[in-house]
Amino acid sequence: MILDNLPLVFPARRLDQESPPIYQLGYYVGVKGQSAGKDERYYIYNHLSFTVKYHKDVQTDTARIVGFEVRPYSVKHEYEGKWNEGNTRLSTCDPHTKQTVVNSNSPQEVEEGKEIIFTYDVDFKSDVKWASRWDAYLLMNDDQIHWFSIVNSLMIVLFLSGMVAMIMLRTLYRDISKYNELETQEEAQEETGWKLVHGDVFRPPQNSDLLCVYVGTGVQFFGMILVTMIFAVLGFLSPSNRGGLMTALLLLWVFMGLFAGYSASRIYKMFKGTEWKRIAFRTAVMFPAIVSSIFFVLNALIWGQKSSGAVPFGTMFALIFLWFGISVPLVFVGSYVGFKKPAIEDPVKTNKIPRQIPEQAWYMNPIFSILIGGILPFGAVFIELFFILTSIWLNQFYYIFGFLFLVFVILIITCAEITIVLCYFQLCSEDYLWWWRSYLTSGSSALYLFLYATFYFFTKLEITKLVSGLLYFGYMLIASYAFFVLTGTIGFYACFWFTRLIYSSVKID
Repeated sequence: MILDNLPLVFPARRLDQESPPIYQLGYYVGVKGQSAGKDERYYIYNHLSFTVKYHKDVQTDTARIVGFEVRPYSVKHEYEGKWNEGNTRLSTCDPHTKQTVVNSNSPQEVEEGKEIIFTYDVDFKSDVKWASRWDAYLLMNDDQIHWFSIVNSLMIVLFLSGMVAMIMLRTLYRDISKYNELETQEEAQEETGWKLVHGDVFRPPQNSDLLCVYVGTGVQFFGMILVTMIFAVLGFLSPSNRGGLMTALLLLWVFMGLFAGYSASRIYKMFKGTEWKRIAFRTAVMFPAIVSSIFFVLNALIWGQKSSGAVPFGTMFALIFLWFGISVPLVFVGSYVGFKKPAIEDPVKTNKIPRQIPEQAWYMNPIFSILIGGILPFGAVFIELFFILTSIWLNQFYYIFGFLFLVFVILIITCAEITIVLCYFQLCSEDYLWWWRSYLTSGSSALYLFLYATFYFFTKLEITKLVSGLLYFGYMLIASYAFFVLTGTIGFYACFWFTRLIYSSVKID
């Protein structure tokens, strides 16, 4: 229930009576009890005692609502004669006699075919200032947010990132210095390591069109999340603005289509592609089509349950209009601009005949290195992920956007560095097929995200209905897929920058 944008809360007293109450969002619809010598009985809370808190402005003599609380009771209501809608006077809840329901010792039991009468009363009470009305909601968790755990996680990841960066810089500096020394003719012929594959490292990969589409979509996601985070940190998207976060995400996704088309066509032209309209269409349609299909199935399931949580047809139509009316044209505009620009030149020439890749060690197996690469980015976010899942699925308010932005920055650094390190090892072992692997290495963190969501489902949630379970896994699948696209693109661009940097730093005869 919501009153003046404030969700309903149930105040529960602590054992220490002097401490402020703990607030629980909403109230339980009933309670399970056991009478003497009988089976378990179910009692419904059919009387709600609301407390509406307000703050009166002395100057204007007006009042504004600052709190909305409830205390539920189970009361077996009684009345004389036959039921006559609004004219019936209840003996258990009579406003004329001011009789309170708290004194009733007879709770309302839930039985098939039995009449249940629902009632409520409202009490108005002066309270805190308007500016403080959200304080109770933001402190709803009884246990303090694990600040130390989050900071500890960030410090570990920062330390690892620093170590990785230092090792990489020192090793690369030594390699480039060695390669650029004046060599004898015999030494020049005995090239080793990553310099040896300079003629193949920029060879376009298989399914290059699909890679361009995914990179474009990832840029769209990155722009959307970055701008949303900045707005949230600055306080434009507070929990008090219901639906503000989701609206901002959708609108920014639509307008970031411009950058999606631009980045996809730039990579596409570098791969010697010519049909920019095809790549623009696939970039505009592929990811939203997959997500929309899953969303439509989930929405159909909610419709089937006759739930008010189902998205109405009007909203669905508005979303489709935003997609095809604004996002798709912007992707095409971005693609046109990107394709008109000169193609990105490779720092070294590509040989006509691809060289054979030598047999790789077991730890350089693509599947193994991809799965290993996803662990560190997931480790950077998994503690924060717990709070995000709790706020989404246990109806709590998420408001620590400053920490979330910090975690997002750490995620970007971690994705970039782990992908660069593994790409470097791959090139050193003379395997030049780095394009897709750079995307999948950091993108594999989405697999761990989904596995963690599964673990969270079985350990923290008490969902028993099939439809509710399908909704959870459906939405977490969409979230994991989006995380894959985002982290994969970060890894790809990090490797793209890294390979161009190192091959432009060495002398190639």
